Amino acid sequence: MKYAITAATGRFGQAAFNQLKQLVPIEDIVIVARNKEKAQAMFGNVTVRQADYDNVDALKQAFNGVNRVLFISSQPGGQVPRLTQHLNVVEALSANQVQLTVYTSFPKAETAISALAHDHRETEKALTQSGLNAVFARNNWYLENEQGFLSSGATNQVATFWASGRAGWALEREYAEAAAKLLVAETHKSIYEFAGPINDYQALGSALIAATGKKIDILAQTRTEYIEALEHTGLNHDMASLFASFQAPIEEGSLDYGTTDLIDVLGHNLVPLPEAINDILKA
Repeated sequence: MKYAITAATGRFGQAAFNQLKQLVPIEDIVIVARNKEKAQAMFGNVTVRQADYDNVDALKQAFNGVNRVLFISSQPGGQVPRLTQHLNVVEALSANQVQLTVYTSFPKAETAISALAHDHRETEKALTQSGLNAVFARNNWYLENEQGFLSSGATNQVATFWASGRAGWALEREYAEAAAKLLVAETHKSIYEFAGPINDYQALGSALIAATGKKIDILAQTRTEYIEALEHTGLNHDMASLFASFQAPIEEGSLDYGTTDLIDVLGHNLVPLPEAINDILKA
């Protein structure tokens, strides 16, 4: 059995590999990466095949002889639209008749109103229509996405936010560990809604105070105030608006969906929020 991880040099891919190598022989793992030299230096004595999501022919070659693939979604905003990239991956998976694909998707992708959900929804649809055996690992929100909020509170004793909704924060490596376990599992559901406990920013702030032992002000702002505060730190308006947009899925309610799927697949509890925050701050 051959197991491949795409986009493997990213943080999620590295964490998935670290878990997968504990579950299967390392000689059965194939790393698919844009930069082969970087991947070889990073992963050592592991089979590395060069391919990126822009090149469907390279992807077809990379998946040759592979039985199961962890298909890690790409980031939006590249020269080639993300959906086009994802459809290239689906075409390559189909050409090789890969037995199982685990795809990292977005919470409630079929109904989510978030702009981030569209590409995931269409990718899920393409995988389903291809006839491939696919599992959708719909990841809620990585706690690492809140690096700015956490670091500001820890260093300046003020942590600001503008989104009033809730999210299921958990460490990215916990989502990656679950994806790796799905890749080797013998039975699956078709959809897993992965999430940590559902919290809002006030609760996240309380966990930050518990983690640091510091007196920290947790300050709610309007989106406009939040952007203006970022501009006062030296960011231009476009960059400040981009950072503010990271909270939009929380504000619109797209991440307010909790289940036990993540801990069920992991087989253990999640790292408690204060401890997880300290992991991020120390890194």
